[in-house]
Amino acid sequence: MNTDYFKNPVFYVSATVITILVIIGAIAPKQFGTVAGKLFTFTTANFGWFYLISVMVILIFLTGLAFSRFGKIRLGGQDERPEYPWFTWIGMLFSAGFGAGLVFWGVAEPMSHFFTTPFDNIEPQTEEAARVAMGYSFFHWGISQWSVFAIVGLVVGFMQFRKKDAGLISTAMEPITGKNKIVTNTIDSLAVIATVMGVATSLGLGILQMNGGLTSVSAVPNAVWVQLIITLVVFVAYMTSATTGLNKGIKYLSNVNLGLCILLLLFVLIAGPTVFILNAFTLGIGDYITNFFQYSLRLTPYEGDTWVREWTIFYWAWVIAWSPFVGAFVARVSRGRTIREFIFGVMVVPPVIACVWIAAFGGTALFEDLNRGGEIAEAVDNDITVALFQVYETVPLTTVMSLLSILLIFTFLVTSADSASYILGTMTSKGSLNPPMFLKLVWGVLISAIAAVLLLAGGLDALQTASLVAALPFTVIMLIMLAGIFKMLKKEPIPISKRDLRRHQRLENAAEEDNKE
Repeated sequence: MNTDYFKNPVFYVSATVITILVIIGAIAPKQFGTVAGKLFTFTTANFGWFYLISVMVILIFLTGLAFSRFGKIRLGGQDERPEYPWFTWIGMLFSAGFGAGLVFWGVAEPMSHFFTTPFDNIEPQTEEAARVAMGYSFFHWGISQWSVFAIVGLVVGFMQFRKKDAGLISTAMEPITGKNKIVTNTIDSLAVIATVMGVATSLGLGILQMNGGLTSVSAVPNAVWVQLIITLVVFVAYMTSATTGLNKGIKYLSNVNLGLCILLLLFVLIAGPTVFILNAFTLGIGDYITNFFQYSLRLTPYEGDTWVREWTIFYWAWVIAWSPFVGAFVARVSRGRTIREFIFGVMVVPPVIACVWIAAFGGTALFEDLNRGGEIAEAVDNDITVALFQVYETVPLTTVMSLLSILLIFTFLVTSADSASYILGTMTSKGSLNPPMFLKLVWGVLISAIAAVLLLAGGLDALQTASLVAALPFTVIMLIMLAGIFKMLKKEPIPISKRDLRRHQRLENAAEEDNKE
């Protein structure tokens, strides 16, 4: 067995740090949570402006890149073609990037904004509050979030498939930082730690939601021992999937995820208030476009309000901390696509699916509260894990839809954890496209162990907050990556399109005719 990874400091440093953090989180969850909370509050309160400006710069850079001549360059050889069909590719992007997050927040976020509005001058639980809630939810799950995943994926994919170099975050920065081992190992260790913490906390939140769903449809109690059993089942499922490799387990599960999402979405669109949902989606898209720049750079220095910090800046910090995993996975499944196709596929398609999902599920919840005297917003405020299942109480086939959603959450969790064990294996085996099974097993065990310990200790929020502290240095890293990829792209030969080739041929033929005359 090849054990070179034991000599890799990224492996043992990151594994040691994670183990220490988990032990502290388990022994003293309250103290750990207090320290983590203070650190996160300090970074977001003092550098919130930096997060907002950085995400906007990344978005503008990628948009410009997509429409520039560099958009024709492929992530791979110029004659290479995409490794996965379009539907499978989108399913993989969707599963890795959103996971159970969209299922969790698709109702919970708009109802939270409806209950506690983003603006002080808007009265909660009114028509105006509902409109703002939908527009802001679209904004948080839109192209800004996916631009962060896209830049990491683009740079890693370019290095891995175009330049035939290691697909690591640190490698992508070498044009700017040089090949300093201390710098590269630190960057890669930070990436691993942020990924493990992010996946573990998302796994824990998904398990809590699954338990809430099972409680709502059966006599299963909402208890820690149930959550630990679910953790064990998810662990067995994703490690079984991990043994089949990327082209079987993750590929098939991603197709199942997207198929189930479409099924549930169509059902709610048809069984729910269809016209209201379509109107809310259309208006929400309009509000999103109209308010895009205002929301993107919104801060409240004069009012001293903390809403933006608690939502927008928290989201941006979360996706930045999450980006090493999602970006690396997005890169791995995008081999053979052009930069233009990659940017469009990553930044546009998943956000559109997300907005339709929020309009359908969140829109149904808003309709119930506004027109039928529902109390979904209050129920969500009391227990955020029941948001989705509260919506199913308002449509036919409640139990069937709830069970299908629990299955969807389960397959999302399995896909995310399987993808994460693969990417973590790659990160800690110097960028190998086929990391050893032993490494995937190590990271798979650690992810489940962290989730289980934190469920027992009640410290999920603390660890999630702690992982977000890593977002600040990663924001700096991503801005360096922008400079690095631009520097490398300027040296790349630009492929000639078929249209330009035909035009060139016509000019040559015309020149030959002139010479003959």
